[in-house]
Amino acid sequence: MRIGCGYDSHRLVEGRRFTLGGIQIPFARGLEGWSDADVVTHAVIDAVCGAAGLEDIGTLFPAGDERYRDASSVHLLGIVVGMAHERGFSIVNVDVTIVAQEPVLAPYVPEMRRCLGESIDVAQDRISVKPKTNDHMGFVGRGEGVAAFAVVLLESLLER
Repeated sequence: MRIGCGYDSHRLVEGRRFTLGGIQIPFARGLEGWSDADVVTHAVIDAVCGAAGLEDIGTLFPAGDERYRDASSVHLLGIVVGMAHERGFSIVNVDVTIVAQEPVLAPYVPEMRRCLGESIDVAQDRISVKPKTNDHMGFVGRGEGVAAFAVVLLESLLER
């Protein structure tokens, strides 16, 4: 078994879609970034990378590389999970905490779990997504951005 943790944050800006956990969420602003800036999926990617001994998301999919402009982070997650499989690992479970002052994210959690589960071929009951606010403290609390933390457990397919 191997554990990996990931973190990501992006600034909220006008004129962008708001994508979290692979789904579009209606909101007046979106997350700024080279790809779709999905902090949930980016945190999961880095957690998988850490557990599998891969390079981080910024090294694998660098900002400024035209191949990844506005890329779907769920697609990038699929690539990383494939890389982990090539190293002999499968995902046991994923635990994500989203930190966002607004919008209210609880109604979107089931769809995020479904989307993430489908993209990594893991049952929804092995994926946890927990939205939190920051009680109006810091950049998240002021509504300037959104952050996400993820923990992933991998098991070796080679040692069974």
